[in-house]
Amino acid sequence: MIGKVYAIAPQPPVPENTRWFGAGNVTIGIEYRDVDPEGLFETYRLDQGQLAELLDRSPEGGFSDEGVSLHVKGAEDGHEYLRFDVFDSEPHYHYNHPGDEIVNNVIEFDTVAHGDMLPWALERIRGRLAEMLGEAGGGHLVPHLDMRLVGQAVDQVATQAERAARAARAARPAQP
Repeated sequence: MIGKVYAIAPQPPVPENTRWFGAGNVTIGIEYRDVDPEGLFETYRLDQGQLAELLDRSPEGGFSDEGVSLHVKGAEDGHEYLRFDVFDSEPHYHYNHPGDEIVNNVIEFDTVAHGDMLPWALERIRGRLAEMLGEAGGGHLVPHLDMRLVGQAVDQVATQAERAARAARAARPAQP
């Protein structure tokens, strides 16, 4: 498996901050997230072993970042198979494998090689969704993907992502 593999699922989307767009047998969500260590610890209520694993893999002081997150989940099972965290400091994406044991692959995004992550992520959903779902354990969704509906949803998500990023930046205090 590629990337860092965690036995902890990613922090769930916050319902009131997430807008969902149906695309046939998948649903694509857009959320602006402001992640901090306190919120992560509150979400997970980790046991000591899990906490030690998370802290070992986190930057000193814990993980803090913000930006747009794109969520791709199965429309019927509600499982989030893919997530693209288009964060300011540490952009990355997830393959979230379903099953009894949580397998969450986190892959760091290389902005030097790939540029801005948001256009890249939108293009991955448009052009590589089938392959990425297969990698994330969602291969059963692939035969019934309607890429016309996916494309329409991605158009809506792109508009909302740009708005969310602009609104968040406008709400930040001015730097002296």
